[in-house]
Amino acid sequence: MFKIINKISLLFLISCLIYSQENTYRIPSEEIVELIDAPPTPRVTLSPYNKYLLIQERSNLASISEIAQPEVGLAGLLINPNTNGQNRQRYYIGLTLVDISTGINVSINGLPEDPKIKDIIWSPNGNFISFTNTTDTEIELWIIDVENNLSNKIPNIKINDLGSISWISDTLLACTVVPEERGNIPQKQLIPTGPVIQENITATAPLRTYQNLLKNVYDEELFKYYINSQIALVSVQGKSELIGEKNMILYIDPSPNEKYLLITIIHEPFSYLVPYYRFPFREEIWDLEGSVLKVIADIPLAEEIPLGYSATREGIRQLSWRNDAPATLFWVEAQDGGDPEFDTDIRDKVFLLCEPFNTDPTLLVELSQRFDCIFWGNDNTAIIYETWGDTRNVKSWLINPADPGNKKMLLFNFSWEDVYNDPGAPVMICNEFGRHVLKIENKKEIFLQGYGASPEGVFPFLDKLDIQTEETTRLWQCKAPFYEYFVSFIDNRSFITSQESKTEPRNYYLRYFNEDSLKQLTYFPHPAPKLIDIQKELIHYEREDGVKLTGTLYLPAGYSPMRDGTLPMIMWAYPTEFKSASSAGQIRESSYRFTRISWWSPLLWLTCGYAFLDNPGMPIIGEGDIDPNDTYIEQLIMNAEAAVNEVVKRGVADRNRIAIGGHSYGAFMAANVLTHSDLFCAGIARSGAYNRTLTPFGFQSEKRTLWEASDVYYAMSPFLHADKIDYPILLIHGEVDNNSGTYPIQSERYYNALKGLGKTARLVLLPHESHSYRARESIMHVLWEMETWLDRYVK
Repeated sequence: MFKIINKISLLFLISCLIYSQENTYRIPSEEIVELIDAPPTPRVTLSPYNKYLLIQERSNLASISEIAQPEVGLAGLLINPNTNGQNRQRYYIGLTLVDISTGINVSINGLPEDPKIKDIIWSPNGNFISFTNTTDTEIELWIIDVENNLSNKIPNIKINDLGSISWISDTLLACTVVPEERGNIPQKQLIPTGPVIQENITATAPLRTYQNLLKNVYDEELFKYYINSQIALVSVQGKSELIGEKNMILYIDPSPNEKYLLITIIHEPFSYLVPYYRFPFREEIWDLEGSVLKVIADIPLAEEIPLGYSATREGIRQLSWRNDAPATLFWVEAQDGGDPEFDTDIRDKVFLLCEPFNTDPTLLVELSQRFDCIFWGNDNTAIIYETWGDTRNVKSWLINPADPGNKKMLLFNFSWEDVYNDPGAPVMICNEFGRHVLKIENKKEIFLQGYGASPEGVFPFLDKLDIQTEETTRLWQCKAPFYEYFVSFIDNRSFITSQESKTEPRNYYLRYFNEDSLKQLTYFPHPAPKLIDIQKELIHYEREDGVKLTGTLYLPAGYSPMRDGTLPMIMWAYPTEFKSASSAGQIRESSYRFTRISWWSPLLWLTCGYAFLDNPGMPIIGEGDIDPNDTYIEQLIMNAEAAVNEVVKRGVADRNRIAIGGHSYGAFMAANVLTHSDLFCAGIARSGAYNRTLTPFGFQSEKRTLWEASDVYYAMSPFLHADKIDYPILLIHGEVDNNSGTYPIQSERYYNALKGLGKTARLVLLPHESHSYRARESIMHVLWEMETWLDRYVK
């Protein structure tokens, strides 16, 4: 008895030592810290007409002092009052040009010191680049002269980051700026003038659970204060001119012929139920002097959009310029009130309106499903896409813009779930306006770039399609052992690709048709050479009902199950809904892709002695009239059991030492699997939602309300079954989570329920963090929590 008591005391002491210093940030093992602090691989963009690559060096993790900057949550926005910009942005800290013809890297002189760069935009001809730089007190506008490799700050300009920046011409851009004389920030009255009242008489307004909404009149005044801006025209020489009146300007969209500005302006009445992008707004045409030439539309508040995959707001939407015409607007209007339940043959109509905008609009095309997008080509060629959520159907049509209302020709008809039969997306090039349009050869041939998913793996491709004969010719396709995809044509002889492999990070190459030789353009090194020999394999297995599943298995370098035995394992997953079992089983990942080093990377856990199964298939299928979530729990357990059986059969994992985890909807999955099965010995759930009665008007892909499918909501809520969970669960949540549905209260109440029932659980709330975690201190602590939890309950 004495030995038993001593053993219990020792375990208690160890536990206390592990979780001492509860209120301080902790650091995981040295191997994990080294990987997290490795420089991230840069991002690359291509200049118009493909003369340069721009290498954009990413910043590493922000400090908690940056994340803790003051912010105001208004109408779905998180605003930094010091800069009048959106908070929690990711920045670039360096820019370098690569001359594609020579492959030479060109440094850019004059960049700001300690830069926080974002909003990088090429001018139409590619001779200039604009970007913003965020300081402690403002957001600056900078312009790079590409030919002279020189960057300069534009004086006397304070960007209002809640608006937009757009190039009008090769030497002139328009931007929203903070008004020079807007007064002081509105002050909150200590004594209220009355209650906050909302009323509904006859309207039906089923709404998702949005966050950071307006709550009172004071919030309305703050929102108007921060979003108010004025438009400045800025030349590349640094001269600026204010035009028009200050207003709540959201977007500026210049016409291709450089004569007009399409302006989107929010106006009252505001809403306390929906974010700013569903507020009323006007669409106006301005000239470059700031005069309003025409109000195209005044769209009312959209609180009452119906539920459903293909629901949308009434009135004009997706108003924009045709990329292939000097000054022609197009827009879409729903013919069913935006309600997918309304029975009609025509769902959407697309209209055109040409300058001088004083005639009635012209009907371009009618669609039986919901408009998705359009690819403009020339006067006689455009491709329009329509989709329908309930069936997952996608149709693409060839239309002739010069003959509005003319019969459209069906190009493709497929399910977006069926990746094996996805024909690819049209290839675009820059036209004389510097806008992207279809690449068309011989007046009848277009090009398609595709993902290339197949039962043999994922191999991206480039095709040529004759739109008259519908004959397709394969021009190029990726080959093992690489994952390589088409980026852009250079000319008719060559094109740029991005190539990576299991051991080599993404780099960019110039590839020639009919030749195997490649010209390397970027040389990004492996960020963690110590992990170059890790084992990565896309594994295939089946669940009980025959649905084929895949997952990516990671094992430490040099590990052999025959020699070394089983390892403790982590599975990290995210459920996805499907309408077809055959589509659910299709391969969507390439085993040749490079695994990025990041704080969520599986590679971290290999250094700690774990095996890792990433993204094991978690399809939730509902064929025909059956909704996927009707059997959510049963299918979830089948998926998890199949994954566990496979790794145990391979000899890499011990059935009694496997943990399950996930983020957001993946956290919801992890909690449910722990609740309804004995497959895992512990779990980790980050930023999840666990009580579906708190999201009563739908969640994820569930379009039914709580009152329409109460049994489904009940069955899927681990909070309502907290008494059944028998395994330890670690709950982590950002204190200011702004994601729809995942309020921090979801984790708080779930933890309270678990604690009240005597279950083993731990709740970690991260100060100043949202749905995705940003601060280095927060991320290191999250990894310490995960490592400690896994070592305690899995190892």
